[in-house]
Amino acid sequence: MADWALVIGINQYQNLQSLQYAVNDAELMRNYFTRAGFERVFYFTDNSPEISSPNGGYVSTVPTTGNLFSFLHDFFEQPALNDGDNFWFFFSGHGIRDEGKDYLMPCDGNPRLLEKTAISTQYITERLRNCGADNVILFLDACRNEGAKAGIGIGAGKYQGVITIASCSPKEKSYEIEQLGHGSFTYALEEALRIQGENNCATVERLERRLKTRVREINRFHQKPDQSPYTVVEPASKYHLILLPDQANQTDIDLLKLDAFRASRQKDWRLARQLWRRVNIAARGSDHDAEEGLAEAIFRLRNMSTPTAPKAQAKEISGNKGKVEPRRLEVFKPKTDELPKSFVEDLGNGVKLEMVLIPKGSFLMGSPRGEGRGNEHPQHRVEITQEFYIGKYQITQGQWQTVMGKNPSGFQKGDNYPVEQVSWDDCQNFLEKLNQKTGKKYRLPSEAEWEYACRAGTKTKYYFGDNAEQLKTYAWFRGNAGQTTHPVGEKQPNDWGLYDMHGNIWEWCEDSWEDNYQDKRTQKPLVNSSDRKVRRGGAWSSYPEICRSAARFNPSRGARHFDIGFRVVVTPQ
Repeated sequence: MADWALVIGINQYQNLQSLQYAVNDAELMRNYFTRAGFERVFYFTDNSPEISSPNGGYVSTVPTTGNLFSFLHDFFEQPALNDGDNFWFFFSGHGIRDEGKDYLMPCDGNPRLLEKTAISTQYITERLRNCGADNVILFLDACRNEGAKAGIGIGAGKYQGVITIASCSPKEKSYEIEQLGHGSFTYALEEALRIQGENNCATVERLERRLKTRVREINRFHQKPDQSPYTVVEPASKYHLILLPDQANQTDIDLLKLDAFRASRQKDWRLARQLWRRVNIAARGSDHDAEEGLAEAIFRLRNMSTPTAPKAQAKEISGNKGKVEPRRLEVFKPKTDELPKSFVEDLGNGVKLEMVLIPKGSFLMGSPRGEGRGNEHPQHRVEITQEFYIGKYQITQGQWQTVMGKNPSGFQKGDNYPVEQVSWDDCQNFLEKLNQKTGKKYRLPSEAEWEYACRAGTKTKYYFGDNAEQLKTYAWFRGNAGQTTHPVGEKQPNDWGLYDMHGNIWEWCEDSWEDNYQDKRTQKPLVNSSDRKVRRGGAWSSYPEICRSAARFNPSRGARHFDIGFRVVVTPQ
């Protein structure tokens, strides 16, 4: 997540009464943003230095009408930030509300010529949204107490996708405090953003609550009239937005998740994408609800922008009577007559482990351009150099109980249900005991082995084709599972006889996570010191997009969830 800021503070006015501490306010906020590690902080005050312009020259930062209009136009022509990033705007100076519009006054602004010499907050937000960040925050300490029209009510405007926090409510004025050398609002704002621990102001909600209380305290202590900061959040679901991810607690994350779930249910996919991305950032990538919700939102938005297929192509597809034939990838299959096509491991007490032989060969790993998430690209060829056996089914609760002597599952409905609530490390403990019992070398599949076995020679989204409407025949997922696991083997298998490779529960792989997996993922698992491991296949809780053959996610190795389990692999000796 990147953060940029534009900070403006004006003491000296040509056509309005000058202020004492607006430049101090701007310097205070500039210093905070710099210490917080913001990538860019643009700084405009009465005596601030020039900055380099996009065309290679230099731009004056004296906050005149011309300089500010030029900066907002030239620096925000092309997006430089991305979804998940923030742009923070801070203004300390005079503001005027006229005919329902808010204006910020440059140093040469004329209250009698607002349209020509002032800058509307609407124009500012329009330009700032061009930066590419999906969140813009305005802090307006612009309702100063000098002059008859010097800013009463500034900040009441509502702008799409923007959080506005003004220094005072409509019909109030804001005050400078001589003893502090700052406006009371800015002093309280910087103080609030610096708070650490359980009383921090990581969210919009807590920041608003703190400012209302603290500004009133400061004004009363210094014998100034009451002043209540005023917050406008658009959309309202951004009220729980996490501004400071490093300070967020689990309650903050859970509240934002509820808003994200609500946006998904309402099919507001742009908002859902933004909120899920924020959850994922605050959870440091460890929240699989956020991973799935974000992937679903991206998938829906991509489909909304995908052009309709030509009619001739649509006619050809409709003539297939609903049957989707998987696109085949030629796989080299050597003679495997000397190896049995399958075998059954007797674990004792009538519990069996069925294994299926997978031939060696090559395949295209990952998703083609235009499909899937960024971490599935680029699609690349992988050679599986040795045959291996893989579990016909996901490891069941009965099998786990037989080997480990206990059942950690959350859905304890029967021995034939998949085991879940097991971490990657738990799986390693199971494999160690399984190998002691059988004398073999069972392990988790590598990520490449898993996808190769799942595809079974296909290169479509799913092992049965591309039509997600058919997924209910082959998988338990969000659309048909009823928020629970189901017995293994109830749905249709792939062409190599493997069940539940899509859905029911996620499956751990042996590999540690690598974003650039093009050069890393071969048959041999990549294991390093990373805490992030790979899971594949989707689960009962997953959207169809998440159950695709190439979909990949990276939970912490210690994660235990109601929808993560595994299946095992063994290489012929």
